[in-house]
This record gives sequence, C-alpha cells and structure tokens, in this order.
Amino acid sequence: MSNPVYKRVLLKLSGEVLAGEQGFGIDPNKASLLANEIKSIYDLGIDIGVVIGAGNIFRGINAASRGMDRVTGDYLGMLATIMNAIAMQDALENIGCDTRTLSAISVNKISEPYIRRRAIRHLDKNRIVIIAGGTGNPFFSTDSAAALRAIELGADILLKGTKVDGVYDMDPVRNDDAKKYNTISYKKVLEDNLRIMDMTAITLCRENSLPIKVFNINNSGDLKQIVMGGNIGTLVSE
Repeated sequence: MSNPVYKRVLLKLSGEVLAGEQGFGIDPNKASLLANEIKSIYDLGIDIGVVIGAGNIFRGINAASRGMDRVTGDYLGMLATIMNAIAMQDALENIGCDTRTLSAISVNKISEPYIRRRAIRHLDKNRIVIIAGGTGNPFFSTDSAAALRAIELGADILLKGTKVDGVYDMDPVRNDDAKKYNTISYKKVLEDNLRIMDMTAITLCRENSLPIKVFNINNSGDLKQIVMGGNIGTLVSE
C-alpha cells in the first residue's frame, strides 16, 4: 500500500452537510457517515484539523439582511459552530477516534480554548482537532477561519468538503453546460469571483502558498483517495 501524500490536513466542512436530507439542524446519521470518512484518513496516521460551518443552524449575514445587527448575528453563528463541533466530536469518539474540540469563543464546560500551541500538541498526539467559534471575530466566515487555522497549524493542504465535486465556471446545479476545472489558480478564482470560498480565505491561502482541494464530501471514499494522491475534485494553487 502506498503512503499518504499529506502528513497534516485541515478539513473544512459546510454546516449544511451535517443537516442531511432534513436540510436543517444536525442529523446524527449524517454525522456518523462523516465521522467514518474522517476515520478513514485518521487510521492512516494523518494529522487532522476540522473546521465546520454553521449554515445548518444559523447564518449571521442572512440575519443581518433581515434587520439583525451584523455583529450579533455573527456571534450567534459562531456559537452554532460549537454545536456542530460537539456533534462531530461525539460521532468521532463513538467510532474510536481520539478527539478534542477547541473554540475561539470560551465555552469551558464543553471545549478547550483555541490556543495554537495547544492545538499543535493535540495533533502531535494523533488527536483529531475540531476547531469551533470561527476566528472569534465578527465579519469573518468559517472559510476564513479554516484558511487561518490551516496556515497556523502548518497543514499541507486545505480540504474543502462541499456538496459539489469541484470548482465549475458557473453553478452546475443551474447550468447543465457548466465546465469543471481539474486545477485552477488562486488568481482565476479571484478574478472570476468563483464563490468556492470567500475572497479573504482565497487570498490568505494564496499569500501563504497553501493549496486548496475542493471535493464532494458526500462521495464515500473520495477523502481517502485525495490524501493518497488521487485525482479527485479541483486543486486550487498557484
């Protein structure tokens, strides 16, 4: 068996993937399926950090568009990421993965505070580190948090697990003739305003030469194939 091509990865999951078919909230069955996908690379000895969004529970920017103060909305979204993180921690521990949840917002009863050196120590001890609370600041998305944490923790790649199988030149759900990219540059993503991640996240990755792999987390086995060097999804790099 060949060896993984990455030693340390940061997996970014959208909150929506936790909702499953119900479309909102947390589906324990879906959490279990995701946990098994993560375990497939955990068993290879790869260091894994996980950042989860909150779109299945609350979106601060959407609440702001309906009259809520943007800062208030963003903090509510950060709290929702903690709920998702605890759900994923439970699912991972149920299948034998050593896991720690660290949060940029202090919730001491259920998570540790996010401290970079502490997170690295957990990774060095082969623990999956779930990072919640976004960046701890309003106006920054969980995409930006994922890019920031990946750079801080020395990840080899940022894996963006979504509901589509890569980056397209237009929305593949609405356009049957949408073209998929196997590889694409940060520059083209920014110039064409391809909303795979927010612009802050893409810029952070570009400035720090951190590659991004966009793939469909719902396709069983794709995550493992990627870390083994398989040509799955879309690679965003220089």
